[in-house]
Amino acid sequence: MTRLPGTEGSGDIADRIRARRGGALRPLDRMLLHSPPVADGWNALLGAVRQRMTLPADIRELVVLRIAVLNRAPYEWTAHEPEARAAGLTDRHLAALRAEDAATHPDLDARQRRVIAYTDAMTRDVQVPSAVFDALRDDFTPAGLVELTVTAAAYGMVSRFLEALEVDSPSPHRS
Repeated sequence: MTRLPGTEGSGDIADRIRARRGGALRPLDRMLLHSPPVADGWNALLGAVRQRMTLPADIRELVVLRIAVLNRAPYEWTAHEPEARAAGLTDRHLAALRAEDAATHPDLDARQRRVIAYTDAMTRDVQVPSAVFDALRDDFTPAGLVELTVTAAAYGMVSRFLEALEVDSPSPHRS
């Protein structure tokens, strides 16, 4: 059960969030709107991550779902599984993401395994070993590496917020 009641969401900030979401607020949004300045900044950041970066959707969703597993964040899994499937991830990919050995799992291709190793290091250890980072240099431009890093950092923040406040999982939607 959610630790705080959600807000109804009125005003310009709530309207901007609704516009990004296609008209409706999610439970996450209703919680964030307790602090409109935070909700506004969050909306801008996650709007950029979700809609304005060049990182491929399958890579973005791979990162989001792996963080959901590592941080035991079912809201994120529920919200992003449909997006991951729409981006081309299959049942085998999703099962691999749930495995402890995802960074070496044979159902992920070599690039995906390198992305998972990076996501795991960022999420579990914060510091990323040079070998893990350097392994991605041929897969991404400098802008792509920044976008990959921001995606992992942002969804680490999202999952921690959701879990600390025990926000109830939504019906499947993106967050």
